[in-house]
Amino acid sequence: MTSRSYLDFNATAPTRPEVIDAVAEAMREGGNASSVHADGRAARARVEKARQHVADLVGAEAAGVIFTGSGTEANNQALRSDKIERIIVSVIEHESVLQARADAVICPVTPEGLVDLDALSQLLGESDASTMVSIMLANNETGIIQPVAEAARLSHDAGALFHCDAVQAAGKIPVDMKALGVDSLALSAHKIGGPQGVGALICSDPSTMPRFVHGGGQESGLRAGTENVPGIVGYGVAAESALAGLEYFGALAALRDDLEERVLAIEPTAQIFGKELDRLPNTSKFATKGLTSDVQVMGLDLDGASISAGSACSAGRVETPYVLAAMGVPDELGLCAVRISLGWTTTAKDIDGFIAGWQKLHDRKLARN
Repeated sequence: MTSRSYLDFNATAPTRPEVIDAVAEAMREGGNASSVHADGRAARARVEKARQHVADLVGAEAAGVIFTGSGTEANNQALRSDKIERIIVSVIEHESVLQARADAVICPVTPEGLVDLDALSQLLGESDASTMVSIMLANNETGIIQPVAEAARLSHDAGALFHCDAVQAAGKIPVDMKALGVDSLALSAHKIGGPQGVGALICSDPSTMPRFVHGGGQESGLRAGTENVPGIVGYGVAAESALAGLEYFGALAALRDDLEERVLAIEPTAQIFGKELDRLPNTSKFATKGLTSDVQVMGLDLDGASISAGSACSAGRVETPYVLAAMGVPDELGLCAVRISLGWTTTAKDIDGFIAGWQKLHDRKLARN
């Protein structure tokens, strides 16, 4: 490869040029959004414009948007309420959900990687305690889209609240919070080309959400601290661009499918996880026995391509990714899995370059055997 190919959008997306420009302009203009003078009112107007754009991205009401420091913070705010006695989370959730509470009840998934709705229904019926269920909209490793609307319906029928981590889905597929029927939704700016360090928790009824950061009345009293106006402005621009580009993003499925077909042509025994299910159009997770994840990630990095073995939050671990382990994938295969995630900078040349680099790694594996 003569230039680098960035194929790790699920970890973080490159910042969009229009976002960089908007952030720089907001920093030049300054102002505290909680001040009542003209500079403060101008900053407030920029924040509220961004709030509307973020709400529009997921079909929500702007009044329900609470800006946070990350998607992780948004998940924690939703799940760590002292009003909720019991939480049920799926075994394939992001670690910010799995680790939000030590007493979380874990719902399994099917071998295909979908949340087991029968198991969820059973868990919901095992206690009369006030309960919240949390299931992600799309898995960050496999890209598999989860049956959130049905899970939310089951939860509400049992009297439980429902939270959804939509960090990986928003901006990649159409998301309608009302159609999903969820009570709250977590988002993150950097997954869609916005700044790192900005997220959002969106609530259908903010009055039910606990204050998470104390010390001021910002964000309707639910998240204290001076608003990160430049970051929020950048998030708003990224949300607007992502919404406008949904059709383009959906077309990335053709590049993903081409990549997978070419991998299978090189190694017909490669296993592509979730291939027959609804997935994010940009995500491919596959494994080839005998070609370990670390060898692939490092080898392709040296060859100019950035990919990952899985979630950036669990990088550096030499073990089967927990999502694949939950699906029953044996270690000998799970330790050979890699994730390729495409985005708005990806071209056919990036796929060509990846395949050329992966072919070399595969040939070396054959030479060793």
